[in-house]
Amino acid sequence: MTAPSRGPRDHIVASLRGIFGDRLRSVVAYGPDDGGRVLSDPAHPLTCLALVRSLTVGDLEACAARAHGWRREGIATPLVLPEEEFRRSFDAFPLEYAEIIRAHEPLLGANPFDGFRIERADLRRACETQIKSHLVHLREGFIEAGGTPRAIADLVTASAAAFGALLRNIAQLNGSSSTDRATATRDGARAAQLPDSVVRHMLALEQPSAIASTDAARLFPEYLAAVEQLARYVDQWNV
Repeated sequence: MTAPSRGPRDHIVASLRGIFGDRLRSVVAYGPDDGGRVLSDPAHPLTCLALVRSLTVGDLEACAARAHGWRREGIATPLVLPEEEFRRSFDAFPLEYAEIIRAHEPLLGANPFDGFRIERADLRRACETQIKSHLVHLREGFIEAGGTPRAIADLVTASAAAFGALLRNIAQLNGSSSTDRATATRDGARAAQLPDSVVRHMLALEQPSAIASTDAARLFPEYLAAVEQLARYVDQWNV
């Protein structure tokens, strides 16, 4: 993979500087590909976290005025947070920040994650909420599918990416520091002792047309059992 153009990176930094001036403290790009690198291409818009000293309605209006241009340049709407609010929200968004920490690239200022760590108790609690919510929606979706194979296949396929994220969060909970997406996913699966076959099939479903729809439908019982096992695992996990 060739090095991506720095155009979107330079564009968002200059744009945010134009809005916030010296109130802009740091900008971090995040959103890794399978190798842990930060993506920036038309298919995967550049995602950024920007920390500022203060954030006003006027600042939001200035960002809104630039939103169309950012999208045209391949830049997703940046996550803009006051610096103090960011520092006080690690316990509220441990999974989200853990994913940014896993693969990010400072574009401006000091790395805001230096010297900070996510508490394991906060991470475990967030994992439990996410996994059990996934399980509830999976069961509900199956009932709503009414036994139709196509609808069940769509349910399984649509939730494959979220299942992979659950496994990477379990890996993070167990101290995995891998920046490789596939490795982190499999680390989580091994920790929870999930069958390799269902994990392999679910990861394949993240790729379009990787498995025929009928196969995705047949995968549901194993998939459901795997998510139930994840729920039991996180319940028994000790900080």
